Amino acid sequence: MTIHFIGAGPGAPDLITLRGRDLIAASPVCLYAGSLIPKMMLDWCPPGARVVDTAPLALDAIIAEMEAADLAGQDVARLHSGDLSIWSACGEQMRRLDRLGIPYTVTPGVPAFAAAAAVLKRELTLPGVAQSLVLTRTSGRASAMPSREKLATFAASGATLAIHLSIHVIEQVVAELTPFYGQDCPVAVVFRATWPDETVLQGRLADIAAKVRASALERTALILVGPALAADDFGESALYSIDYDRRFRPRGGE
Repeated sequence: MTIHFIGAGPGAPDLITLRGRDLIAASPVCLYAGSLIPKMMLDWCPPGARVVDTAPLALDAIIAEMEAADLAGQDVARLHSGDLSIWSACGEQMRRLDRLGIPYTVTPGVPAFAAAAAVLKRELTLPGVAQSLVLTRTSGRASAMPSREKLATFAASGATLAIHLSIHVIEQVVAELTPFYGQDCPVAVVFRATWPDETVLQGRLADIAAKVRASALERTALILVGPALAADDFGESALYSIDYDRRFRPRGGE
């Protein structure tokens, strides 16, 4: 018996990994975050599977479901949105399972920032423009930000920022970033990337807050900020240059 933590991806059912889909199909118990997981994924559950929406459950109740499955010798598919490595609340579940001696696996998923970049058809790291991507958020009720992890700290680097769970404080985000990026810095807000109701707002730090308020987007929107979102005069990477000597394409031929 094993608990399988599965990153279900950003929303579109076909953006889950094959491994994740196969684990769902092989597990007689499925625990899923109902507010963020597309219901179509539940069609992969085997007939008669116990399917539980964990959205209204506290941590103790979720672990109790896992313990019951363990006692019954049943594998569990535990579905979380996006990828499990960031803001998934999997760490606390895995810590509980470690203490209980219940085995588990982790299957990664397509993260929201990658889905948003694909929707925008943008590379977030461009030569001479930005070579770093910072995944961050603002403080919320569920988790406060450590004192050293401030938007201003990250903005000082000039990197591309992917700001999660912060659309409700868009004015604060704009105020903290403008001194570093300037009012003309491009911004994209992507709501529910790859879902049927996907919405994209594009603008600048000077006007994005007004656009967000006019749209009434909810908290699941991702904010992307940085020059890479609009740059078209960047240099080409040396990776594919004819003069670049590399293992698989050595200069001078054989």
